[in-house]
Amino acid sequence: MKKGWLLLIALIGVLGALPVQAGVTKDGEKAFLENLKKAIPQDHIATIDALHDKWLEVQAGKSKATIIDIRTHDEFDAGHLLGSNNVDSGHAYTMPDKFEDPETEIWVMCRTKHRASYFAGELYNYGYKNVYLVDGGIVGWIEKGYPLVNEYLGELQVTKYNKKLKEEYVVREGH
Repeated sequence: MKKGWLLLIALIGVLGALPVQAGVTKDGEKAFLENLKKAIPQDHIATIDALHDKWLEVQAGKSKATIIDIRTHDEFDAGHLLGSNNVDSGHAYTMPDKFEDPETEIWVMCRTKHRASYFAGELYNYGYKNVYLVDGGIVGWIEKGYPLVNEYLGELQVTKYNKKLKEEYVVREGH
């Protein structure tokens, strides 16, 4: 009986500590992100219009900049900038194999800016010197009325971005 009480007290102690640990973890993640953001020079945080200008230069062959969209494959497949590259947001570690020159001009975007902040900060920590973090992401691009493409429909013009769109359907295979 004594062992049972000791086990119960120990279990209560462990469970009571869990919310504190979760708070420490969240604080640690926030601090980690802030450190990554500090690695990105302020003049390398780009607007959507600056991305659009660079994208036009790339399309015209006047710039060798690389635009990397780090959204998931499904997000990218739904619509992306013509000529952009898709790299999973957790795969920044693959960039040194793809771009050996630390002066490579790389523009990083995601849906808004959050995931791209991690990715761009990691690239700076790896030693890249010419990385641009796109503030606003694909949402900002859509809100400006700039075109997207996908392999099934060609060029797309999104008239309204709606993150909370809920569809009702009876059958949708493959999801």
